[in-house]
Amino acid sequence: RYMVKAWYFSPIPLEYRTSPILHFCDFCLSFFGQKCEYEYHMKQCRITHPPGNEIYRSKEQNCTISVYEVDGAKEEVYCQNVSYLAKFFLDHKTLEYDTTSFFFYIITEVSDQGCHFLCYFSKEKNPEKNFNLSCIMALPCHQRKGLGHFMISLSYGLSKIEKKRGTP
Repeated sequence: RYMVKAWYFSPIPLEYRTSPILHFCDFCLSFFGQKCEYEYHMKQCRITHPPGNEIYRSKEQNCTISVYEVDGAKEEVYCQNVSYLAKFFLDHKTLEYDTTSFFFYIITEVSDQGCHFLCYFSKEKNPEKNFNLSCIMALPCHQRKGLGHFMISLSYGLSKIEKKRGTP
């Protein structure tokens, strides 16, 4: 739906680095170097939402927002793809290839087709310090819509449920 220019380098697999445009599936976050590969995938892809458990859904202004908690140990490829995508827009993000020690909270917009990726934050499962989140990123086309505030509030809410005091 959107064409967005990457801001920074992301160490995606070598076979995709020469593609001038990288296409991402909104639902499974698979990526493709050729538009025809992407279009074929979209005809075949039966996934309509992120893996994991839906933990929140709310009708907001003129759209419905849904949040999924994805375990980086159970959905490694999906979470690695989230990290690759985030690295395109975050200069100081340390890319963790080992996603097993993180939960990823995927914020989506619900449509008739499914749940479209908007943004995410990650959180360490067993942090040394009481941080509410590890990384936070909204796609540029979805920035300035209050999603950052929403993600930070959600991270504090999750810490409250876990009876943990946390800081950003």
